[in-house]
Amino acid sequence: MDQAFKEFVLKVIDGASDLTLATVRPDGYPQATTVSFAHDKLNLFVGIGKHSQKANNVRYNNKVSLTINLPYHDWREIQGLSMSALAEVLAPGPDVELAKSCLLKRFPQIAEWGENGQANEVAFLKITPQVISILDYTKGFGHTEQGVAT
Repeated sequence: MDQAFKEFVLKVIDGASDLTLATVRPDGYPQATTVSFAHDKLNLFVGIGKHSQKANNVRYNNKVSLTINLPYHDWREIQGLSMSALAEVLAPGPDVELAKSCLLKRFPQIAEWGENGQANEVAFLKITPQVISILDYTKGFGHTEQGVAT
């Protein structure tokens, strides 16, 4: 992945607060859900319910896809990402602490999870991109480029 590609990816990740995460259900059908996220470089972190369908789907099959889009007013301004990634439900330890730190920095309101007893019901996902496609309509309708995450 060249520097310009990586800079575009980070611009989109920094400029958006939600992503649409597609997981695979045990019956083979995809399930897409919008979730808020934070990141450390290209690694994405999501807080979800420990016993949610998303968490169970990731435990069943860790292959996920996602999209992240910047806000736009006109389709000629669309800029976004599509990723194939691997997700994992994090076990307590340094990765959970990093996920919490990144999410708290981006969404200070999650501190309420600990205040109202929800903290024990939250699982953290680490999503590691494998293949990233960028979508940049400012370069023309349907303009895409693809890169392997490194």
